[in-house]
Amino acid sequence: MGQSFARVWLHITFSTKDRRPYLQDDDFREEMFKMMAHHVQETGCVVVRVGGWIDHVHVVCGLLRTIDIATLVELIKVETSKWAKKDVMGIPMFAWQSGYAAFSVSQSLLPRVEAYVKNQASHHAQRSFQDEFRELCRKHGIDVDERYVWD
Repeated sequence: MGQSFARVWLHITFSTKDRRPYLQDDDFREEMFKMMAHHVQETGCVVVRVGGWIDHVHVVCGLLRTIDIATLVELIKVETSKWAKKDVMGIPMFAWQSGYAAFSVSQSLLPRVEAYVKNQASHHAQRSFQDEFRELCRKHGIDVDERYVWD
């Protein structure tokens, strides 16, 4: 085959450092999501949805075949941290947790995952990020040692 093709959809999630509510201001949170989407697009990846709540984010995107997940997540975290510390509404102590989770998403389930991320505010009226994360890992068959997850 003379050309390479890939269609890999991802659901990436990570929290703020120590799950601090750095994203509690609605305007700041929405700007953060826009900044994340911008930086995902800058890599050439396809943004489907960016969302989250006061202490974490979700990014649903199509991975460009020439970038790996770790590089994409690092770029998003570095660039948005810099922005968050400098922005007028920003937080000088802003930081993301060191880790992340990335889950594959089938083409047929993409609309469902997008809707899930879109409805984070109502979703988190009833459950914490920790409970949400445990459930996502369980659904994807990932065993988690919680001693190393909540840095």
